[in-house]
Amino acid sequence: MKKQWISILAVGMTFGTAWAIRGQFGHEQGAAWAGGIGALALVLVSRRKDWYAKMLLIAFSAAIGWGAGGMISYGIVVGYGHSADLLNVLYGFLMLFVIGGLFGLLGGGLLGLTLDVSKRKRVNWGGLIAEMTAGGVIAYYFLIVQLELLMTPPRSEAWAICLGAGLAMLWYLVRNNFRSPLRVAFYSAIGAGFGFAFGNFLQILGNVLQIDFNMWNVMEYSIGFFGGCSMAYGVFSCEWSEQVSVPKRCENIIAFFVIFVFIPYFVLTNSPLIEPLFRNSGELQKPDNISVIGSITAIVIVVSAMLLGWFKTIRSEKIFDRNDVGLLFVIYFSAYVMISYIVTGAFKGLFHLNHHLYIVNFIVILILLKKHFPAFFPHPTTELNSKKWLQYTIVIVFVIFILALIAINIHGEMGGANIRFHPF
Repeated sequence: MKKQWISILAVGMTFGTAWAIRGQFGHEQGAAWAGGIGALALVLVSRRKDWYAKMLLIAFSAAIGWGAGGMISYGIVVGYGHSADLLNVLYGFLMLFVIGGLFGLLGGGLLGLTLDVSKRKRVNWGGLIAEMTAGGVIAYYFLIVQLELLMTPPRSEAWAICLGAGLAMLWYLVRNNFRSPLRVAFYSAIGAGFGFAFGNFLQILGNVLQIDFNMWNVMEYSIGFFGGCSMAYGVFSCEWSEQVSVPKRCENIIAFFVIFVFIPYFVLTNSPLIEPLFRNSGELQKPDNISVIGSITAIVIVVSAMLLGWFKTIRSEKIFDRNDVGLLFVIYFSAYVMISYIVTGAFKGLFHLNHHLYIVNFIVILILLKKHFPAFFPHPTTELNSKKWLQYTIVIVFVIFILALIAINIHGEMGGANIRFHPF
């Protein structure tokens, strides 16, 4: 049993590190890159040859699912935890539990669906996307426009879109008897939700203790670590079909394009990396040579990763094996780490401790992935025990309540505090 937890730890550390790196970029594209990295780690530790064959589709679905939650604004919600009264702190922690849960729900559910697709069991992806889109629109207009249930005023309330899409996905899973993906969606949701709330508590604790470290990054690592571990547990404790069909070449091409071209392109264009190359000559402040070199290096890294991935996967026109998955994982992960160094000023001599820890985590992860630890539990199941899930949720909410009590007793109102409810 302990050996399974080592495999789960490898996935959790991967997700945690990638999610911490995601903090340099933010939004959907940053979360999507992190989701793709975590999915490749899960495929690696699974040691299932049939999953190797569809590694690109698995990474693609995880990237889309985890990336979708990136539209949610949570900066103000984090600030509620910095207030001095129980009501606002508890509200902040619980809303982070909801937001993290939506990340995990969509990411775990779509990944689980891709794992469960087989020759006998198909997914109507067009119908599912249409249902999730409709669910998102309906939920937003009902909860936000009509009922005005605002979580993060005056910021975007896109959480309602993700909630509606997630509920539509759950309904699709239930009525089509996708039991294992449903389990993965639940475990991913409660893990990522707890990770986000607990991460906010760690951030507050670190600031109170005046720890000289990027505590925001600690919070991001927490949601990734707990979300990754819980998703991996959900996957490795479930039964999965062995009748997996090999994806068509066109499917792999589309997945590859999204993972290695579309996502990195938007990460670059939505960060300060590309700006020095396209500034207007009329601007007063011209980019220095160091900024230009950094921008060119970032582009070279992304293009090199794309070409290496293409020649090793799509161009080879073969059924993928573990070596292919491992190489793709290293390429995709290392590119993300290097881009993170560049965007935070490596070429200007700016290096941060948290970035060096990314390297340490990366090395530890590679060591764990090379070991042959079993991933699947001895007695996998497709049992759907709603009573047990409710108990898990209640326990986590109670723990969050205790964390809120501790938080208000170790600090007064902190910098960046937001007030949602004014105490009497």
